[in-house]
Amino acid sequence: MNKKLTYIIIAALITACLIAYGRILNNDFINFDDNVYITENDHVKSGLNAATVKWAFTSVVSSNWHPLTLLSHTLDWMLFKEHAGGHHFISLLLHISSALLLFLFLDKTTQAPWISAFVAALYALHPLRVESVAWAAERKDVLSMFFGTATLYAYSFYVEKQLLSRYFLCLILFALGLMSKSMLVTLPFVFILLDFWPLQRWQKVSNDKSLPSRADNMATKKKVKKKKIMEKISVKSKKVNHVVNFYIWEKIPFLFLAIVSSFMTLWAQNKGGAVASLQKLPFSERAVNAIVSYAAYLGKFFWPVDLAVLYPYQHYYPGWQIAGAFLTLMAISIMVIYLNKKAPFLLVGWFWYLGTLVPVIGLVQVGRQAMADRYTYLPTIGIAVMVAWGIAYLLTKEKRLIKIFSALAAMVITALTILTWHQCGYWRNSIDLFEHALKVTKNNYVIHTNLGITLAADGRIEEAIYNYNEAIKINANYDGAHYNLANALVKQGKIDEAISHYKQAITINPRYSKAQNNLGINLVKQRKFDEAIYHFQQALQMEPNNPGLYLNLGTALADRGNLQESIENLRMAVYLNPNYDDARRALRMVLEIQKRQKIIN
Repeated sequence: MNKKLTYIIIAALITACLIAYGRILNNDFINFDDNVYITENDHVKSGLNAATVKWAFTSVVSSNWHPLTLLSHTLDWMLFKEHAGGHHFISLLLHISSALLLFLFLDKTTQAPWISAFVAALYALHPLRVESVAWAAERKDVLSMFFGTATLYAYSFYVEKQLLSRYFLCLILFALGLMSKSMLVTLPFVFILLDFWPLQRWQKVSNDKSLPSRADNMATKKKVKKKKIMEKISVKSKKVNHVVNFYIWEKIPFLFLAIVSSFMTLWAQNKGGAVASLQKLPFSERAVNAIVSYAAYLGKFFWPVDLAVLYPYQHYYPGWQIAGAFLTLMAISIMVIYLNKKAPFLLVGWFWYLGTLVPVIGLVQVGRQAMADRYTYLPTIGIAVMVAWGIAYLLTKEKRLIKIFSALAAMVITALTILTWHQCGYWRNSIDLFEHALKVTKNNYVIHTNLGITLAADGRIEEAIYNYNEAIKINANYDGAHYNLANALVKQGKIDEAISHYKQAITINPRYSKAQNNLGINLVKQRKFDEAIYHFQQALQMEPNNPGLYLNLGTALADRGNLQESIENLRMAVYLNPNYDDARRALRMVLEIQKRQKIIN
């Protein structure tokens, strides 16, 4: 391709992305996982060192194992500290880089610069991308996609010339992507699709003129003996099988890494209690939600309005909606299979979309969302390919329409840029984001709770309590709403009511260590030491390395008169955190009390 045209397209993509997302540089952190990953994460804030690297590779954070993402946050904190705009800027750079890599990959493999640029623009500027780019905690999305698109680009070079060094580069980039987010486990499947189109590796095998065809053999039937005909057919078959086997076997190391990553992810999510059991969420409901979500994501791609940070799970869909979604998916599948020879890009794009959504479509339900905009980051590239090359396919028959479609394409990109810019505004701060989500969704008890937490942090306790109660009205079994309502009631001095809601939270989720701990703290205020000690011990079963829990347990034991047990727990708190001044002071006080008692006795 003309290098000048390449540079023009790259400059245009960068400029458009800066216009569409530039306002996120003034946005705050969001009170939804940003605290877990960044603002309240002592490991991240401690800087890049041996201990942090060990923690990143051995810890599960927010029910995920993604060490490179954690190290990325650590580097950001070293550079920008609490300045959220710096963190957002790095995410934007990663997003722009992945868009450019996608463009370069498509252009290299198709030799169609303008169509490739249109796909990259659809990918880069679509409002569905805002959640991944504007949400600091979703660094795992943009980082994994950077490595994912780099893997695709490297794969195109490997196919061009099958050198071992290029193969290992692909493998290394893929591994780095998996360590950023396991969503990339479907990439080996994408490789197989790309071998069909645009790389056309399968077609090259079947069309290889150096291999004798059955038709050629039949044409020479009168000239050669039957035995020789069969030998030639056998030679072709063996050569074809050899090449096909090579194409499949070269994917095995990628599949191995994908399987390992999948097991690591399931282990982490189960450890974090994020995976819903079949008792709580039957497979039939998951399957229905998956079908409806596939269709809903398509709808969001073509009509990106009413986007929300969380779409609450629906346990019932009307029959017409399920049937309509299923028939739509089946109709498109049948169409792309029927047209696979004339328009192979349709088959590749469609099964790219279907396949790459499998890990997050809800058959293994993680979290409380029915679907999420961030899940479309990789999958909708397939839909963009279908749209862009589908239009180009039609234009080859109606060349007089090229100018019209070019103008329409420019209008579409402009409209998406404006919508994305507007959507970024909702991410300005937590309150704006959550209030918008409540406007565009129904029965969103999780967002009511998160809005309440944010309002409570601003001292707006009554408004916070209102939102907690709204969440409980929608879902009385949401432990998070009861826990945070109890915290708000404590601030109002309503200890009895607070204790009641802490108990409801741990009845719903006995492994809720924060609720167990806070319940213990408030039972101590009522001098119910035995009950408080029990709940501190329960919390320690979930968090055996939490020095704060040992401090609370040690203090309660001292208040009950169990000085030796108190000293043992306080020493453990100091051991786990040598700089824990509150634990050191408490330990000195208890040791002094014990010393006085020995003197008296």
